[in-house]
Amino acid sequence: MSIFKACDIRGTYGKDLTADDAFNIGRAFGTMIEGRSVAVGGDVRLSTPALKRELMKGLSMSGCKVIDIGTLPTPAFYYAKRRLDTYAGVMVTASHNPARYNGFKIAFGTLPVQEKDIEYLEKLTKSKDYKPGYGSIENNPMLEEYRKYIRSLFKPISGNFKVVIDAGNGVCGPVALRLFSELGYETVPLFCEPDGNFPNREPNPAIAENLEHLRNMVIETKADLGIAFDGDGDRVAFVDEKGHILSSERGIIIFAKHLFEKYGPGKVVYDHKCSTIVEKEILKAGGTAIREKSGHAFIKRNFLMQNAVMAGEISGHYFFKELAGDDGIYAALLMGEILNTKGVKLSLLSSQIPDYYITPDIRIPYPYDDKGELLKSVKERFKEYPIDTLDGVRVIFPKGWGLIRISVTEPMITMRFEGDTPEALASIKEEFMGAVPKIKALVKD
Repeated sequence: MSIFKACDIRGTYGKDLTADDAFNIGRAFGTMIEGRSVAVGGDVRLSTPALKRELMKGLSMSGCKVIDIGTLPTPAFYYAKRRLDTYAGVMVTASHNPARYNGFKIAFGTLPVQEKDIEYLEKLTKSKDYKPGYGSIENNPMLEEYRKYIRSLFKPISGNFKVVIDAGNGVCGPVALRLFSELGYETVPLFCEPDGNFPNREPNPAIAENLEHLRNMVIETKADLGIAFDGDGDRVAFVDEKGHILSSERGIIIFAKHLFEKYGPGKVVYDHKCSTIVEKEILKAGGTAIREKSGHAFIKRNFLMQNAVMAGEISGHYFFKELAGDDGIYAALLMGEILNTKGVKLSLLSSQIPDYYITPDIRIPYPYDDKGELLKSVKERFKEYPIDTLDGVRVIFPKGWGLIRISVTEPMITMRFEGDTPEALASIKEEFMGAVPKIKALVKD
């Protein structure tokens, strides 16, 4: 698998991605942005310091003014790029991936990168047709300024409200704890000490098994809310006071309704893997629902271009107009504010949203080169049904849908199914899986 993905650069450190690669990516990106200013941050992965050092060296040798903004969450990186008014930015992180991975999130101009940008960057690293230059590297840590900025967006809460904060030993534990404490919450820390080994759970909060510790701690401490972040703080998952995981669909709906009450109904961009309940509830609340293909850069680009009130991705990314982007810490504080000001439990807000019948992401390791042919065979097999190819192949059945797509960050195939009833869901899943015996065999394994 190439380290150059659709939205970013990512791979196993020491195998797919080395310090030499970081240097060449720095040279290539510096050439691509013609030596302009660039902010560089990093997470707490053990490989981040080496990659970041070589990346900044490469950028400066292509003439860039490099500003090292320190170790900080990805949302703080986005804030720093805006605040410092740099043309570009690079965040050294592998986000939610396991500890052995690392990579680079790249930004330049005002919109997220596109696949053609990553492809051009890859081409430059191979040709090594770099722009020579004499840039500079300066230090300007931005975490504290980011904390003050986020703090300014919220008022202290009234009454007692207990939150369990599970940072998964990622980068945002200390700043999240401090923000919640400053705003009057009683905080219970869980895995909030940064540790690039991620010893307690994998840094992906979108996988239910990674939230078992949090669920237990919420019940044990009688907390009002459980919060889990990914490795770099741009994703968040919620657990209600009963220890139940809040689906991202319900999260999107709760945030959207709150923002409609505050600003009036508007546009909401959502991940096309979401249940149809998202569109139904947004329309019912007077808003406009806009479906977009999965992937942070795709959803963020459409969110910005549509001037949407918010956007949401099934993986736990929540985007807000106020920030012009996504931020797991802001989303967590906003959820706390919603529950506190309304004086309601999260389980009650969740129960007000109609039930729907959908599988979680079915993630299947698939390191083979025939992914395109696999999708083509699914499309051919179900040609009698309406088919949507926005991202992968989505087959629209009379009582639901089935989706198969290629992951943009890992050598995986992901599948998801929804039915109007539990019986329809089971039938659709069985029919779909039966049509793809190669996949069915892998799932059985």
